[in-house]
Amino acid sequence: MKWRLRRLATALLLPLALAAIGGVWFLAQVAAEPEEPLRPTDAIVVLTGGAERVETGLSLLEEGAAPRLLISGVAPRLGLAELARTHGRDAAALEGRVTLGHVATTTRGNAMEIAAWVRAQPRPVASLRVVTAGYHMPRATLELRRALPGVELVPHPVGPSVLRDGVMPLPRVARLLAGEYVKYGGALLGLAALVPAREAGQR
Repeated sequence: MKWRLRRLATALLLPLALAAIGGVWFLAQVAAEPEEPLRPTDAIVVLTGGAERVETGLSLLEEGAAPRLLISGVAPRLGLAELARTHGRDAAALEGRVTLGHVATTTRGNAMEIAAWVRAQPRPVASLRVVTAGYHMPRATLELRRALPGVELVPHPVGPSVLRDGVMPLPRVARLLAGEYVKYGGALLGLAALVPAREAGQR
């Protein structure tokens, strides 16, 4: 009887322990700073979901971090001229350097859109600087590694101002991070592949 109880306790506690360890790792990734911010890459990719992500991608492009930029998951009707105007840029200066991807509506969709863009480039792309929110980076890089196994990914996390400045109440922050951790676990198990990439809600 004691042996059975011990096995049952182990069966219950082991998943909880693994989840706790994974949670600590996940929070460390969320808090990470941009990796090697000055090292050039072949291209920059931005996974949309916040204005700060796009602004960061444009700034990195202007600083010479990479010669090309893809912004994935842009609203269907948004063109380069409007995006440039919104961010105080000259559209002519972005022409030929910035591509807007209008297909993706999920993180897995982002990865598929980015992979298609990389393969369509006239010159090989061996490295990508990935710009997205810190809490979204683990899931984004997981899906990108699956879609582009031979490409080096350089994470460049962006800390949203509502989290960085303490504007968002702690309970909402906790729900956001917990929800993203669950989504990451689902992606790790391959469950994201069951959701149509063009029909699911925005990540």
